[in-house]
Amino acid sequence: MTVVNSRARKGLVVPPGSGRTVRTAAQQVTYKITGAHSRVASTFEVVVPPGFDVGAHTHADGEELFYVIEGELEVMAFEPRVRTRDDWRAWESVSGDRPVRATPGTLILVPPGCPHAFANPTGEPARMLFQAAPPPHHERYFDELLELMECPGGPDPAAVAELRTRYGIEQLTPMRHRRAGNTATGAPGDGR
Repeated sequence: MTVVNSRARKGLVVPPGSGRTVRTAAQQVTYKITGAHSRVASTFEVVVPPGFDVGAHTHADGEELFYVIEGELEVMAFEPRVRTRDDWRAWESVSGDRPVRATPGTLILVPPGCPHAFANPTGEPARMLFQAAPPPHHERYFDELLELMECPGGPDPAAVAELRTRYGIEQLTPMRHRRAGNTATGAPGDGR
């Protein structure tokens, strides 16, 4: 006879299409695993539209993991020789690392303090699995950021800067989102 521990934790199965989804013109994020479910990491499915560039940034305390599921992204995760403020795509590390094209199956691990960025330079959406540790900091950051992004007339740069500061994010290059029929539009960054 097996005695079942009544305190045993229950696992979580998240079927396709499940989870709370938040959308803006710049991105779509579906919360799959939150701090309510995991002590280790929050997990999101992110759709990156054509023309979106999150901009290079760092997190003081957070670790992130990105796994490309569909589409292609340009990515980087290294300290450059020189942190230029305009565009991270020309950055190079002391050891010769440069941004790369990430295709399905590519995994990117970003330790705390490491400059990193991703952009979708293609004409098709890309989809990735994204984990952020520790939870629930990133889910709270996303909630607050997406609220700011939806403000009439666009987000207030001072409010976005204050939000980043509170969450230990340093934006190194601007976030950009080139919408269909538009040229590049600089906007306060997501700072993911």
